[in-house]
Amino acid sequence: MSLAAEVISAARAAGMKIATAESCTGGMLAAALTDISGASAVFDRGFITYSYASKPEMLGISPEAVEAHGAVSAEAVSQMATGALAHSDADIAVAITGIAGPVREGTKPEGLVWFAISTVSETVTHKCEFGPLGRENVRQASVEQALTLLLNAIKH
Repeated sequence: MSLAAEVISAARAAGMKIATAESCTGGMLAAALTDISGASAVFDRGFITYSYASKPEMLGISPEAVEAHGAVSAEAVSQMATGALAHSDADIAVAITGIAGPVREGTKPEGLVWFAISTVSETVTHKCEFGPLGRENVRQASVEQALTLLLNAIKH
């Protein structure tokens, strides 16, 4: 069973609906989840907030947080996840923001990706430094990491 199929199965068993908020993966996570037959029972919606402007507009994140910490930060990804939860009918939301490369954001390196999992009771952030694997590999590794974090959060 694929990791995405495991997430869908676990969410169904837990009676949970999922929302996603993606930046650097551009919808790849939502696509992985919705590739699974029966995903409509648990996948509520996905937000692709690639531009700086879309994050406050679609998810309600603070422009000041993006200005102070950057779009690739714990603060931004945390607000992305809570915003996805607030703007959906989901019980759990996962957010991804990062630098797939090859262009860097200031001093932040290629391959730096932040994740957040949000439920009504808590939001937890995770930082991964995949390194300069190349754009496609960083994006794919980010989807796999997000699915793993989501699966662990649903099961616990």
